[in-house]
Amino acid sequence: MPDLVAAPATPPPAPAPERPGPGAQRAAAVLLGVGPEVAAAVFKLLGEAELRRIALGAKALRARGPKAITEALEQFVTSMETVGGDAAAGDDLLREVAERALGADAARRAFDGVVPPPPPDEVLGPVSQADPEALAMVLQREQPQTVALVLSSLDGPRAVGVMERLPEKLRPDVLRRMATIESVAPEVLREVGHALSSELKAVVAGGMRKVDGKATALEILRRSPPQEQAQVLGEIERDDAQLAGELRGRLFTFGDLVGLADRDLQLLLREIDGQRLTVALKGATAELRDRFLQNLSARAAEMLADDLAAMGPVKLASVEAAQQEIAKAAQELAQEGRITIVNPAEKML
Repeated sequence: MPDLVAAPATPPPAPAPERPGPGAQRAAAVLLGVGPEVAAAVFKLLGEAELRRIALGAKALRARGPKAITEALEQFVTSMETVGGDAAAGDDLLREVAERALGADAARRAFDGVVPPPPPDEVLGPVSQADPEALAMVLQREQPQTVALVLSSLDGPRAVGVMERLPEKLRPDVLRRMATIESVAPEVLREVGHALSSELKAVVAGGMRKVDGKATALEILRRSPPQEQAQVLGEIERDDAQLAGELRGRLFTFGDLVGLADRDLQLLLREIDGQRLTVALKGATAELRDRFLQNLSARAAEMLADDLAAMGPVKLASVEAAQQEIAKAAQELAQEGRITIVNPAEKML
């Protein structure tokens, strides 16, 4: 009986080499034409698959000979001419792309020929670098809206220095107005420049300058003692309860509780509802969760940990509401002098 010898396995066919289409060759020709710097910027926006197709297109051009690049560019120009009606809307299409990439303000300035807003030093000139005490002496004679406008345009630390030197009765009104400022018209800055005479020489030449008066107001409040925070927010609340609530919520957050001393955290635990704490800790960091557990009795910590483990999904709004409620309770305890919240301007020994 003849020996049975297995026939050698037929090797799988090699994959067909990827061939570049005419589009890849046109793209490679255009990139060669625009130069290495522009081509490098385009490459950064492409994925590896797109780069590979362009590379194949470039190899195909080299294989075709010297006239290949010229022919590919002519084909590219021809294909652009066939766009027809879409080309008439090119300005709108490119504007839309620019808005998605750079934002509406940058796109508007570029397409409408609007001069971009100058940096703060150019807007306020010498005032942006003025001594806080000297600037406060000038501003305390101005209207609160003028003071708010100037402070909102300064950097945070300098604005804090000026605010600390203004009369206390002026501060709440200034902070309230700062928290509502979002943009500054050049005409307003020109009026301020005239009002402050030689102290404010900057003149804005076109465009709107974005300022974040609310963030600066919060930074000033964070550097103030709790009792002064309560007084200022109370004054603001008389005119705008919604704004006062927003400032309170951002002034001291649930996450800031991680910095409380053990004694203060234990006092806070005695003042808040356990179920609300469980909901609030659902969205807390591991560090903050551990700080609360460490300041409970062993049995209470075990029960809280079990409740957290057994808790199902909770609406984000419910978690944030519970966290804001507990943060507000901590603020009230600090204002009463029962716990200590250390702000950035204070040092502990």
